[in-house]
Amino acid sequence: MRFIALDVGTRRIGIAVSDPSGLIAQVHSVWLRKSPHNDYAHIAGVCSGYEDLQSVVVGLPLNMNGTVGEKALEIMAFIEKLKPFLDCPVVTWDERMTTVSAEQLLISANVTRKKRRQIVDKVAAVYILQSYLDRINN
Repeated sequence: MRFIALDVGTRRIGIAVSDPSGLIAQVHSVWLRKSPHNDYAHIAGVCSGYEDLQSVVVGLPLNMNGTVGEKALEIMAFIEKLKPFLDCPVVTWDERMTTVSAEQLLISANVTRKKRRQIVDKVAAVYILQSYLDRINN
């Protein structure tokens, strides 16, 4: 019972995957975006590597007051175009503050600014996935 999470940005997509029990989120990778078709194909390829995949969780960047803004609408459009590439459901998860939390964690670990830019998206994907797993398992 695995889950994959995506933190979709304009340049990169952070990817996290759960352990087989669906309890613990782990870093998977960061995909440097090329073209929409390549992005969807890459995500589908990652997903096809897990026979027990239950769903793909995509971070939805709601406004701080909980409303859907321009960026959230972009992500919802991305999801609609991604769905035909996948054999499992896609769900959204409120990702407010995940990138900020990931950035703060990396700063506290003394990760250089250059290195943070390379890994913040996959750490944010872990935050998204772990909060989703905590919710569904409780």
